Amino acid sequence: MTGVQTCALPILTISLTDANELRIDYAATTDKATPINLTNHSYFNLAGEGDVLSHELMIAADYFTPPDSTRIPTGEIKAVKGTPMDFTQPQPVGARFSQIPDRPVGYDHNFVITKREEGLALAAHVYESKSGRVMEAYTTEPGVQLYTSNFFDGSLTGKGGIVYRQHAALCLEAQHFPDSVNQPKFPSVILRPGQTYRQTTTYKFSTAV
Repeated sequence: MTGVQTCALPILTISLTDANELRIDYAATTDKATPINLTNHSYFNLAGEGDVLSHELMIAADYFTPPDSTRIPTGEIKAVKGTPMDFTQPQPVGARFSQIPDRPVGYDHNFVITKREEGLALAAHVYESKSGRVMEAYTTEPGVQLYTSNFFDGSLTGKGGIVYRQHAALCLEAQHFPDSVNQPKFPSVILRPGQTYRQTTTYKFSTAV
């Protein structure tokens, strides 16, 4: 092996809290300037089975980063108002699929979290009416990627023999904006020697009264 290698050393800590939270803490250091943008790709279905199209979703974001035909952000930061990306008020996940031109249909979009204070901020709220289950996502990150398992095709079988079909779950991936390293208007994802990358994301679970 030749040349100087860039090395980022990440540490991931996952814990359950007494407040019914799944907490994920990330940390990393580096010996060379390194792009770093860590997240997790956990899938959630608050009903336990079926699809998530009727889950009511609120995302605390007034803006999103539109993607191009290859699902890479164009660099624009666009208001969600008047678009199918507007989840500032709770909406069923699948209510506006007909307005999304992407195929396979569904969400795979990054939202710009409207942060009002430092530290953990509410990114999203999900409610499933039949079970009464609620999930809230909080993060220190500036963005959250909503993905609605658009590419699930029934080839995966889970617990209890349940087959995972299209839109069987959703992801809320807290992160910096995708492709930030190539987009000068996006927050920087470059970690430099002497700096420590830190991120915290929590998923808090409860039931509606």
